Amino acid sequence: MITKRIIPCLDVRDGRVVKGVNFGGLQDVSSPVELAKFYSDNGADELVFYDITASSDGRKLFTEILTETAANVFIPLTVGGGINTVEDFDRVLKCGADKVSVNSGAIRNPELIREAARLYGDQCVVLSVDIKRVDGVFRVFAKGGRENTGMEAIEWIRRCVGMGAGEIVVNSIDTDGVKGGFDLEMLEAVCRVADVPVIASGGAGKIGDFITLFNTLPKVDAGLAASIFHFGEVKIPDLKAQMAKANIPTRL
Repeated sequence: MITKRIIPCLDVRDGRVVKGVNFGGLQDVSSPVELAKFYSDNGADELVFYDITASSDGRKLFTEILTETAANVFIPLTVGGGINTVEDFDRVLKCGADKVSVNSGAIRNPELIREAARLYGDQCVVLSVDIKRVDGVFRVFAKGGRENTGMEAIEWIRRCVGMGAGEIVVNSIDTDGVKGGFDLEMLEAVCRVADVPVIASGGAGKIGDFITLFNTLPKVDAGLAASIFHFGEVKIPDLKAQMAKANIPTRL
């Protein structure tokens, strides 16, 4: 059975890792280089690095800090933020990323997914989707959760997988930073239409939330979190030990 992955997320703004609640109220956490190295040395299966204001600021992702971060980690690194062209894919991969996450860029130009998958392979193209319920409907949001695109999220994910997205990160804006558990209803809807790995993001508050996630939705491949790891509320070795005790396949 494929092991379930635990993935810390580094939301980077102005060269520093930050964290907020419901995509707002950001506070400074640490240096991305130091934090990435810590996670690489302490049992994380992968890392996600988002330059969270690149798209909304209309600029390219910071490459210096990314190159330094990539040089200090020895686990797969997914990078996103300001990815709008295949040239952006190329630049980020050359900085040391293993996979490239696209969100707003794909919303503007869905063909970017097909083109990048053709050039670099499906396994390199990660679709990140920021989803919020609007009048009971799952809607796709852009620009760091600030702009409602009006698109229905599950159909958008189905379409992008069909074009070559090899992995889906489901970011629930409703549960982000709230620490009340993952958005199981949203994730179940995604798993029904996606035949590629699904990563759950938003809502983890304790070890039990990961146990519940993987036991309830065995099709979910990974759990992603930020603040509980950044602030030491959950230590990855402890989390993995509890997962193993619960017979959830994990890399110890």
